Amino acid sequence: MTQHLTAPLTGTSDDAPGHGRGWWRDAVIYQVYPRSFADGNGDGMGDLDGVRRRLPHLARLGVDAVWLSPFYASPQADAGYDVADYRAIDPMFGTLLDADALIRDAHELGLRIIVDLVPNHSSAEHEWFKRALREGPGSALRERYHFRPGKGADGELPPNDWESIFGGPAWTRTTDPDGTPGDWYLHLFAPEQPDFNWEHPAVADEFRSILRFWLDMGVDGFRVDVAHGLVKAAGLPDIGDTEQLRLLGSNDGGTPFFDQDGVHEIYRQWRTILDEYPGDRIAVAEAWTPTVERTANYVRPDELHQAFNFQYLSTSWDAAALREVIDSSLAAMRPVGAPATWVLSNHDVTRHATRFAGPPGAGTQTRDPGDRALGLRRARAATLLMLALPGSAYVYQGEELGLPDVTDLPDEVRQDPSYFRADGQDGFRDGCRVPIPWTREGSSYGFGEGSSWLPQPEGWGALSVEAQTGDPGSTLELYRSALAARREHPGLGAGTAVEWRDAPEGVLHLARPGFVCTVNTTDSAVRIDTPGRMLLASGPVTAPEGAVTELPADTTVWWTV
Repeated sequence: MTQHLTAPLTGTSDDAPGHGRGWWRDAVIYQVYPRSFADGNGDGMGDLDGVRRRLPHLARLGVDAVWLSPFYASPQADAGYDVADYRAIDPMFGTLLDADALIRDAHELGLRIIVDLVPNHSSAEHEWFKRALREGPGSALRERYHFRPGKGADGELPPNDWESIFGGPAWTRTTDPDGTPGDWYLHLFAPEQPDFNWEHPAVADEFRSILRFWLDMGVDGFRVDVAHGLVKAAGLPDIGDTEQLRLLGSNDGGTPFFDQDGVHEIYRQWRTILDEYPGDRIAVAEAWTPTVERTANYVRPDELHQAFNFQYLSTSWDAAALREVIDSSLAAMRPVGAPATWVLSNHDVTRHATRFAGPPGAGTQTRDPGDRALGLRRARAATLLMLALPGSAYVYQGEELGLPDVTDLPDEVRQDPSYFRADGQDGFRDGCRVPIPWTREGSSYGFGEGSSWLPQPEGWGALSVEAQTGDPGSTLELYRSALAARREHPGLGAGTAVEWRDAPEGVLHLARPGFVCTVNTTDSAVRIDTPGRMLLASGPVTAPEGAVTELPADTTVWWTV
């Protein structure tokens, strides 16, 4: 395999204090969930060859980069987020040669590649952890994880009261080589995902090496999984709360295992490595923090480049709430010179076409299908709002097709690990991971030559790329038009602010240079002063004949002025 050390693409975005010019400041980044995107070998599971064959679709769509969810060697206890070897491809996805070919093909199409990095925990099948168990107490490998003796007379109780995000205790007891009960190890997620001890220098050394391995392969950046979780509070103190999951989004400063200040020194070291490579290599933090101000700490000029805006993703379809989170997001990023990011869906939440299909307050995971037509109408309007905002936007595979969540999967086919554990996440993530449709017909609607690892609904073909291509009213063509306009209009893309103009209650009216976006989040049409020439609309809008335009319910319009 020939390593390619220089990226063939260059950024052209605006300057920003501390961050300089960079393509990522206004990039639209498309998330590929490899097992559900395209199946190249017909085994029912998506793979890298399938992704490679479908890259032309992404180039035509008009995105700037492709983020690939994990494809590393893994027992797949958590869909690849349990990594056994960070420098190998899992056979279900292909080989390193497939990864190399995908990176090269993407670059030739003008697409950048971002790969997932999972530094908070490894798989229990990682060689370090297997040796730690095999060698027993006293093994030096145990210091690279969090092994602790239990409480109680015989060590039968967990070392502290921390709970797993997937439910149950965050500790599992080991069995020593002689067959007796041993120490416990920490796992904030599944027991098959032991947490690294980032206080140990070997862990930091290993991940700096992993970064260089993939940068030398030619990747353009990393999405950092659980970026807020690497460092734990000294002494691993009890929390003293039996409903810890509700603390994760609170304003109390987080928990002893999330958003600790020590994570930032790790990212400063990573930034030094990224800056050594040409072509604007970047890192994006998946950091669940109590406030957007805490999120901004991850994108200070000497740390990471972007951080996901989960506050925006969690906001209901409500004008006042949307304006508030837009303002707070832009205000938080401005002092650190980082772009705001915007996202509506990903592989962990119910698709927004379904979330917006019912009344507000349902949260980010739901099994209620709601009103399908209403959800799609709001999703299209929300997309145009997102793409009008200054900064970078993320698109989850299939949202360009207007796909709803599959809310009626039978329990026997579900595979989300949190579904099988009590008191954890809702376990509904399989619904957004159903393989996407490419063609009208076929056993898996063009996903592959055979079936698919999760069953696709009947009628999925009507939402396929084939069915929507060329249909001017389709969601796919709306995305293509919006992304083309976003690239071409000088007032869209990078920036740090919007100008709010007066509007009726329930309507957002925001301006950028030479551009206006109006959003009606209400269930009734409203009349607005026509601000300019209509550029694009999320739904049917009668072209204004005079000074007033009737804006239908749940509709967004772009105007050039």
